Amino acid sequence: MPEFSRTLDVYQGFNFNKDKNTPIGFITKISISNVSLNPDIEILNSQNEAINVIAVLNDVSWQIGVTDTIYFSGQVSAHNKQIILSLVMLSLTSDEVNFEFEVFDYDPLSKKYYLNFHSNKTTLNGFLEKRGNDFNLSVADEPSSEIQTPQNYTFSMGIKPQEQAQILHIASDNQKNIVKSWGLAVG
Repeated sequence: MPEFSRTLDVYQGFNFNKDKNTPIGFITKISISNVSLNPDIEILNSQNEAINVIAVLNDVSWQIGVTDTIYFSGQVSAHNKQIILSLVMLSLTSDEVNFEFEVFDYDPLSKKYYLNFHSNKTTLNGFLEKRGNDFNLSVADEPSSEIQTPQNYTFSMGIKPQEQAQILHIASDNQKNIVKSWGLAVG
């Protein structure tokens, strides 16, 4: 079965260089258990625009099945690390996750970045994946050594879809966007 899996360049995500052509990705919006994380990392995106993001991603994967979990790992600010840590340590009142994300890749034929995997600026609704009795949500205790300023911490999470039909976008190049379903409506 096909799978979408990308290892992303965290350094390029924090320090965009138009002459370097590696994949990058960001979580642009997320709330977990009705607690919103702050878009407090300012970066330059592939269009050379300054934007604020919640996380600069280093990995994303999805097995492309309508009920399959999306896995993210990346870097968050010290403030968002504290929020995630408090969610991990407390009993969550809800496992609901609402989020938006963008993954860019470089098309060597058209010589430009394109949206490779994304939510199309639409908020997706999911639940934290559970592994046994624990939610698949974690954050590192120590700051990352790859990017030292701003101080940032590695986090990871799995998000499974809610029981509603939603759309994810995957592209193989600048011109080929594929729309895939994520989640099934029940009833």
